Amino acid sequence: MTIRYDWQTTEILTIYNTPLLELIYQAASVHRQYHHPQRIQVCKLISIKTGGCPEDCGYCAQSSHYKTEVKPEALLEKETVLNIAKIAKETGVSRVCMGAAWREVRDNRQFEQVLDMVQGVTSMGLEVCCTLGMLTAEQAQRLENAGLYAYNHNLDTSREHYSTIITTRTYDDRLNTIANVRQTKVTVCSGGILGLGETVTDRVQMLHTLSNLQPHPESVPINILSQVEGTPLENQPDVPIWDIVRMIATARIIMPQSDVRLSAGRARLSYVEQGLCFMAGANSIFSSDDQKMLTVTTPCPDYDEDREMLNLLGLEMRPPFQKE
Repeated sequence: MTIRYDWQTTEILTIYNTPLLELIYQAASVHRQYHHPQRIQVCKLISIKTGGCPEDCGYCAQSSHYKTEVKPEALLEKETVLNIAKIAKETGVSRVCMGAAWREVRDNRQFEQVLDMVQGVTSMGLEVCCTLGMLTAEQAQRLENAGLYAYNHNLDTSREHYSTIITTRTYDDRLNTIANVRQTKVTVCSGGILGLGETVTDRVQMLHTLSNLQPHPESVPINILSQVEGTPLENQPDVPIWDIVRMIATARIIMPQSDVRLSAGRARLSYVEQGLCFMAGANSIFSSDDQKMLTVTTPCPDYDEDREMLNLLGLEMRPPFQKE
């Protein structure tokens, strides 16, 4: 399997619609070409600034536009973040992702504090990822200088479906932030969310956009909507496991070197369903010590549960900075 950046939507749709077991086999074969088949990267997401976000993302509990259980909180103290990262490292976590409910990074004291956090967690020997909203090239450079390993900025869905989910920023805003990160040595983490009312065509078009970026994002998270009461998408139906597996397998085939991350929404999947996702090419998960993913409304399996699952499936945790 060669690396391509010229995938056509028709080709991707054909892959997506391949009979399921054949699709899983093809994806598993590609996965073994580029990745250690027994290794899973376990990540920890820390919400360093929760709630009060001015964006109107229709799925998000942290948006100030909706009445949810999430209450705005101040930026966490550095020592709090370092303590969480220390516990995560002791359990085998190799990447810590720090998320702030901001529309964009501002050149202020809070950004200085985040840079300090990045330095602190990086010095612990962990990969550090941030998701802080829109970013200028200069801010991306400062994050690189602080030791940042990855920057997450999801496309969420297709360009065509995007404006029905978010109106406070554009699709090009997202692509511009990715382009700004690409001016540095910081790796790119960008994927999407299943369950936003999108069609199969929307899913394929989002994968088309990602697969035509050169280079491909080093990480492609596949998130599953967790319906949050009070948001416009609270009544969306659950995404069938077969759709999740198809997305993971298709992403694995067209972006073979990328880590495909089974991210938000994993808590509702059984071990068997998660095993199918790993067979299809997922090689990263998010785990926690407090059973929460990003906010109080998004559940996440805990460290002990995930260790049990990985042991059962004969999988091992991948050390930091080791990319096969």
